[in-house]
This record gives sequence, structure tokens and C-alpha cells, in this order.
Amino acid sequence: MYNHFKSISLSHRNATLTIREQLALNEAEAKSMMLRLKDFFDVSDVLVVSTCNRTEIYYSASTDLNEEIIKMLLIQKGVSDLESFKGYFERFSEGQSAVQHLFQVATGLQSQVVGDMQIPNQIKHAYQWSADLNMAGPFLHRLLHTIFFANKRVAQETFFRDGAASISYAAVELLEGLMPNPKVLIVGLGEIGADVCRNLAQRETTEVTIVNRSRDKADKLAEELGFRVADFSDIEAEISGADIIVSSIVRDEPFFTKEMMVRLRGMSFKYFVDLSVPRSVSPEVEEIPGVMLYTIDSIRSKADEALHRRLEAVPQVREIIDEAVLEFNDWSKEMIVSPTIQKLKGALEQIRKEELTRFTKNLSDSELEKVERITTSMMQKILKLPVLQLKAACKRGEAETLIDVLNDLFNLEKQPEKH
Repeated sequence: MYNHFKSISLSHRNATLTIREQLALNEAEAKSMMLRLKDFFDVSDVLVVSTCNRTEIYYSASTDLNEEIIKMLLIQKGVSDLESFKGYFERFSEGQSAVQHLFQVATGLQSQVVGDMQIPNQIKHAYQWSADLNMAGPFLHRLLHTIFFANKRVAQETFFRDGAASISYAAVELLEGLMPNPKVLIVGLGEIGADVCRNLAQRETTEVTIVNRSRDKADKLAEELGFRVADFSDIEAEISGADIIVSSIVRDEPFFTKEMMVRLRGMSFKYFVDLSVPRSVSPEVEEIPGVMLYTIDSIRSKADEALHRRLEAVPQVREIIDEAVLEFNDWSKEMIVSPTIQKLKGALEQIRKEELTRFTKNLSDSELEKVERITTSMMQKILKLPVLQLKAACKRGEAETLIDVLNDLFNLEKQPEKH
């Protein structure tokens, strides 16, 4: 099973946001993709991960289906230029590389912002979709739970998850510290603005309105996140009603000026958070009583400090991953001998029951119970050494020889597998 595990990956490492957006999958699309894979191919242990930074499909199959799955994904998303888009994908056709990649993705080593704290939850959602469709077998269950445990170790034993290492996440942490339950106005939905919105969506107590020159883009994001949308033409009225204004609009000179603030007389206390380069909020707005301004430089400084701590923790995170992968590898190797162990147990149990039937007809219930206990204990002790030897042989890569010997000795080929 281990060597059958494979994956395809399209991520920020090799594709622009424009490309990634075209191939992103929501929950319904991800589940549809999984069902189509099941209908068209002999696959198991299917996991579909789709975030703003990556779309990945993991699966187990005896043959390499990466090219076929890439083509199926592109067709499902309505891409006409198949050949060009195929070049954006990474392929992992070996079990070891696919497992290692999933570990690195799930812990945040492969994230655009190293140590991204959202990725473990996104992997858990993908795992739940797989379980809902009965497409997560023993291999995927064990793999994901090993990853979740490794993630817990990363959080507890390292600084890899400390602080806000992205501009957007640091901005949201700043907003949370300014006032309880603020009314937030997001102006501009470029990459940073959209990221701020997605981070804010995790906070249920924040009331968010989004404004963008392109209304279609605002409507699409609002539908995804459940936010309110306002027209750009109503910007001044929206400023008046907001407590915090986050700006990430792109222009050559400030959009939010002192003159605009003077026009909006009678405003309550306002915070401006300017995430634009060049600035979209004039420093002079702070000359208006009750207006405070935070610039991208102060936020970036905080994010850079957190990122530095995270990068220092990377070697420790890799050690945790290596230990977890080694443990999972040992379990995967033992999976090879599991059917033989089950058959051996079945063969010995059959002999035990046949002999009990022959010699216990005249025993009382209490006597029969004692004999059951004694013979079951004897069988377990007889099994213990072969099982230990088989598991040790797995780690040495010598399991096949012992499997053949046990098959011959006990004629196990005729025994049904028991799980």
C-alpha cells in the first residue's frame, strides 16, 4: 500500500494566483472530484486539499494515474488549454515522496507563509470529506493521525507557530487588539486584502463590510465568507459607519486624505490600517482628532520578527517530521505481514476449537470456561514469537521469507483473511 500512494500538486511554488484561482475547489467540487475518481479508476485513500495557495490530490493505486487525474481536474474546471496548464503541476509518483510532501504541507513547511496556522484545519476538512465518502482506508487514517500528532508536537515543542508571520495575519491580530467587536471596512481586494478577509472570517465576533472597485470580485468573496458588500461609490458613508478601515488599494497617491476626513465631520473614533505600497492613507489623517493610523511598516516589522523565529525552528520541525515518517514507515511495513498474521491466528484458532469440540463434551460450564481460558492463553503465547519475528523482519526488509515459511508450514493460502 505504501508504494501505491501518489499525488499531484499545484501550488504557489510553481503557479501564479491567477492560475491557482482557476483550479481551486470548494467542498462540493472536491467531493465531486473524489467521486469521479472512484467511478473512473481503481483508487482508494483519496484526499483532496484545496486552499487559496494550492490544489492537491492524493490517492492510492497500483498504477500511476497522475496524468489522467490532472487531465480530469482541468476538464472539470473548464480549462481549454490542457497542455499549458499541465506544466504547473508537481507529480509525486513514489510513496515515500508523496508521504513526505503531505507531512510538509500539513505542518506548514510548504506554505507561502512558513508555519501557516490555517493549514492543519484545512487538511482536517479534506480528511473529513474523504471519510464522509468512505474513501479513507486504514492507510490514510493512520497517515493523517500520525500527521496530526506530529503537528501537535510542532506546536508544543517549537516556536514554529508563534506570532503572525504574514502581513495579513499580523494585521488581523492588530485589529483584534484595538477594540472588542469592531465594525471593519476592508477597501481593496488584492491578494493582501483578500487574505485579511479570509483571516477575519475565522473571527465570528467581527462585523465586516468589503468594498472593491470591481463589484463582481467583492460579491464573489462576500458569498464565500458571508460578509456584507458595499459599492465603491458609497465609500464615504461606509467610512462614517466603520470603526476600523483597512486599505490595500493600489494607486500612485493617497486615496484617504485629511480633506476627506474633514468632510466627514462628526465622525466617531477611527483607526486606519494602511497595507498599501505606495501608501493609500495620507499620514496627515492623524491630524484629525480621533483618527489613528497604522502603516504597513509597523505591521511588517512585527511579522518579520515572527517569521525569523519560525525559520529558526525549521530544523526542529524537520526532525519531528522525520521521526513521524519513520514511525509511519514501520507501521506501513507491518501492514505487509498483517494478512499473514491474521491467517496464522485463524489457523491456530480453528485447531483450538476443533480439539475443544472433541474433548470437552462432558465438561461442566465452569470447567469449559477454564479450558477456554487456558487454551486461548496458550495460543496467544505460541503466536507471540512468530508475530514479533515477522515485525522485526519487516524492519530488516526480510519479511517475505518468513511469510513463505509460515504459509508452507500452516497451509495459510487456504485461510481467509481476517481484519
